[in-house]
Amino acid sequence: MQLSLKCRININFGLHFPSNGNLSNSRMIILIVATSTLTGLCRLRNLEELDISRNELWGPLLSCFCNMTSLRVLNVEDNSFSEAIPLSILSNLKSLEFINFSGNAFEGSLLLASLANNSKLETFSHIDNQNRLEVNTEDPTWFPSFRLKVFMLSNCVLNKDANGVIPSFLKEQYNLRFVQLNHNGMTGNFPKWLLDNNVNLVWLELRGNNLSSAFYLPSNLNPISMWWLDVSANIIDRELPSQIGFIFRNLIGFNMSNNHLKGEIPSSMGTMNQLSSLDLSNNGFIGEIQETPTKNCTAISILKLLDNILQGQMLPRNSSLENLRILDLASNLLDVSNNSLSGTLPHWIGDLRLQVLILSSNLFRGPLPSSFCNIQELFFLDLSSNNLGPSTPLCASVTYLRFLHLTNDMLMGHFPKFLLGASWIVTLDLRHNALSGNNFEGLIPQDLCLLEKMSILDLSNNNISGQIPSCLNKLRFHQVESCMMCDVLYPGPVALTRDMIAFAFEFEEVKFMTKRRMELYKGYILKLMSGMDLSWNNLTGFIPSNFGNLSELRALNLSHNHLTGPIPKMFSNLKEVESLDLSYNNLNGPIPPQLIELYTLTPDLKYQFGTFGEESYEGNPLLCGPPLTSCDGPNPRQGTPQSFNHTGEDDFWREVFLWSFAGSYVVAFLGVVLFLYLNSYYQYVLFELDFFFICFRIDRY
Repeated sequence: MQLSLKCRININFGLHFPSNGNLSNSRMIILIVATSTLTGLCRLRNLEELDISRNELWGPLLSCFCNMTSLRVLNVEDNSFSEAIPLSILSNLKSLEFINFSGNAFEGSLLLASLANNSKLETFSHIDNQNRLEVNTEDPTWFPSFRLKVFMLSNCVLNKDANGVIPSFLKEQYNLRFVQLNHNGMTGNFPKWLLDNNVNLVWLELRGNNLSSAFYLPSNLNPISMWWLDVSANIIDRELPSQIGFIFRNLIGFNMSNNHLKGEIPSSMGTMNQLSSLDLSNNGFIGEIQETPTKNCTAISILKLLDNILQGQMLPRNSSLENLRILDLASNLLDVSNNSLSGTLPHWIGDLRLQVLILSSNLFRGPLPSSFCNIQELFFLDLSSNNLGPSTPLCASVTYLRFLHLTNDMLMGHFPKFLLGASWIVTLDLRHNALSGNNFEGLIPQDLCLLEKMSILDLSNNNISGQIPSCLNKLRFHQVESCMMCDVLYPGPVALTRDMIAFAFEFEEVKFMTKRRMELYKGYILKLMSGMDLSWNNLTGFIPSNFGNLSELRALNLSHNHLTGPIPKMFSNLKEVESLDLSYNNLNGPIPPQLIELYTLTPDLKYQFGTFGEESYEGNPLLCGPPLTSCDGPNPRQGTPQSFNHTGEDDFWREVFLWSFAGSYVVAFLGVVLFLYLNSYYQYVLFELDFFFICFRIDRY
C-alpha cells in the first residue's frame, strides 16, 4: 500500500519519517527542512508536492530536483535561494501544475520556453525581491501546451533584448484568472487583448511599466468576473472611456494613478457600486468631482484623487460615503468658497468615519468645522499648506492620532490644547504658521512632554517664547514601532485595521531640516528617523542639560533663538545625533571638550567634533575654547550677536573676494611694471594689453 502523508519536519527536533521507513513510495509529503537535507529529497521520485517555502534556505536550487518526475507542486517561496534557476527542473518535470519561485534572490537568466511541454501547468509565480533575474519569453519562438490560470511575473528584467515587450505567449492563453506583471519595464500599447481573450479574468495588475497609448475597453462588454484592475505608474494618456463604469461595474479596486490621463472623471463610474478602493491620483484630471460617483459608490473606503487639476467643491453636497476611511485630495485646486458653507471645510466631513484625511496644498480657508469633534477614529491628518485658521476646535478627538501635519497654515494664538490628548502621536509638524503675521505664540506647554511616543517634533518658524521645558527629555525620540503590534498599540473600542495602519505608515512623508537642508523622509528611512526642531522662535534661557538624555535623537535644531548660557556637557551622550544646530543664539562659555566623543555627526569620521572649523559655531560670538579663541584671555570673542538672517555672512564673503581680487591685481600690476622696466622692447605692447584688461575688469565689476 502506498502512503499518502503530510509530514512537517522540525529541524530542531530531528527528522521524522513514515514508520515503515519507505520514503521512496510516498506520494505526497510537504517538507519544511534545512538546506543540508535538500539533497536527500532528490531520491523521492514519486513525490507529488514539495513545499519548502519560508524557511530561510540559501544557496543554489538543486538541479537534482529534476529527478522528482511525479512532482505536481513545487513551492520554494520566500527563502534566500540564489544563482540561476536550473532549466532542467522546468523541462523535465512534465507533471508540474503549480510553480512558485517568488521571494528569492535568483540571478542569471530564465527561458520560459523550457516550460513549453508542461501541458498540465496552471500556476506560475515569480516575484523577485532584487530585480536580478532576466526572464526571456520571446527567444526562441515557442508555443505553450499549457492553459494557465495564474501567471505572476514581477520585478524582473523582462525581455531585455526585445525592448521589454509583453510576453507574446499570453496571446495563446484563454483561461487566465489572475495576472500580475508589475515593474518589469514592459513597453508597447495597453494589452486590450488580455481582457478580450480571458472573459473570466478576475485580477489584472500591470503596475510600474512603460505601457502607453489609451486605455481601451474590452470587446466583451460585460466582464462580470473582473474585480481588481491596476494599471498605475505607466504612461497611459488621453481620457478614460466615458462608458468605463458600465463595463467594469463589479470592480472592487481600480487604480490608474501615476499616468498621463486627461479630461474629466467619467460620471459612469457612479454605477460601480461595489467599488471599495479608487485611486486616480497623479494624473491631469480637470473639472469638478462628479456627484454620481460620490453619491452611488457607497462602498468606497479609500478615495485618492491627489495631484490633479480638480477644482470646485471638495465633494458634492449630496455625497454618500459613509464607509470612507481614507480621503486624499492633496495638491489640487479644490475650493469650497462658492457654497453655503462660507469658505470653510464642509460641516458634514465630521459625519464620515475617517481614519486618514489628507487635504494638503489646496485653497481651503477658514477655521476647522466643529464637526471635527465627531471624528473618533482619526489616525492620519494632513491639512498643511492651506489657509486654515486662525483657530482649531478644542473638542477634536485625537485619541488615535498618529501623524499630524498643519504646516503652512494660518493658525495663530496659543499652542493647540486639543493636542495634549494625542498620547499616541509620532509625528507633529506645526512649522511655518507665521503667514501674514499670524503664528503660534506663547510658551511650549508642559503637557507636551506627556506625548512620550513622539519621534519627530517640528515647531520651527513660529513665535513661541519662554524657556524650553526640561521635561521634553521624556520624549522617546526613537524609531517607530513595527505595525505588527498594532493590536497592542491601539486598544479600545475603535478597531483600526492593520491595512489602514500599514497604509498610513507607507504613505507618511515628513520634511525635516537636517544639516541645513530640508530633507524628505519616508518609508523605512522614516522609521529610523527621529528629530526635534525648535528653530526660528523666540526661546530664551538655558538649553536644558538633560537633553543629553535623548540618546536616540538623530537631529536637534535650536538655532535662531535667544538662548543663553553654555552648551551642556551632557550633549556628549547624544551618541546617535547626526545633525546638531545651535547657531545664532547668545550662547557663551567654553565649548565642552566632552563633545569630541561624538562620532555620528559626519559619516566615516571618528571624534570629528574636534575637527570642525570656526564657521561651525557662527552666531554665538561669546563661545570660546578649541577650535575658537582661548577662554583664558580677556573678553574672548566679544561682540554683539549676529542677525538671524544671512546677509552679514554674504557681505563677509563678498568683502573677502574683493580684497583678494585687489591684492592679486596689485601684485600682477607691479610684476608687469618690473618687466617693462627690464625690457623696453615690450613696453608698448604690454602696456596696451594691460590697459585692455583694466577696462575689461572695470566693466565686469
